[in-house]
Amino acid sequence: MTDRPRPLVAGNWKMNGLKSSARILGDLQIGYTPGLRSKVDLLVCPPATLIQNFAVLAIGSRIAIGGQDCHAAESGAYTGDISAEMLADMGASYVIVGHSERRTYHREKDADVRAKAEAAHRAGLIAIVCVGESREEREAGKTLAVVRRQLRGSVPEAATAADLVIAYEPVWAIGTGLTPTPSDVAEVHALIRDELRRIVGRADQTKVRILYGGSVKPSNAKELLAVPNVDGALVGGASLVAADFLAIAGAYLV
Repeated sequence: MTDRPRPLVAGNWKMNGLKSSARILGDLQIGYTPGLRSKVDLLVCPPATLIQNFAVLAIGSRIAIGGQDCHAAESGAYTGDISAEMLADMGASYVIVGHSERRTYHREKDADVRAKAEAAHRAGLIAIVCVGESREEREAGKTLAVVRRQLRGSVPEAATAADLVIAYEPVWAIGTGLTPTPSDVAEVHALIRDELRRIVGRADQTKVRILYGGSVKPSNAKELLAVPNVDGALVGGASLVAADFLAIAGAYLV
């Protein structure tokens, strides 16, 4: 595809990282060379406790900082939650919503994810909306139906190519070391691209980045990132090791 969007490699640190982890960000800044910057965008989503510090440290590096979740409301009596406006106030420019761990452990439904994506838009953040099937759903042949339903239920009707990223993360591949075949990934990403024509319009659907997430590592990054309609990666554990995260992004150098 000649007009494919600029790639994005995003790191989801999950519940990992202390103040001392700033050294990892420092290593990323050193390794994000002009050649790599010319090929791919980098995003780090640390725990909320580190966002403000990381946003300050990342100034001038062109490494974006994001949140891992947000509440749908701007403010209120929601003990322990964080709003999209708070993330933006700390310097975040992206927020992940609908990650499979939120859908599973916190019982989030598509409507909850949509409300959070709408909150991200309200606060001026780019929402990374996650979709993906469980192992049981894949084995039952329901992958495409599940992903289609999640997209239609989770992405706001007013979403635009400027404030939306989609991440396909097969739940059964996250943290297991298992990955779908390139043809499996291509099939799902083609479905997502087709659905984006309905969501953001035919003219803008090619501008929305579709990331692949699920046990992405240096050894398989080149193969996965070369799949049609894969515009980058949402990386979990490997993003906590600067050399590995940079190696994944470095797949775009060849």
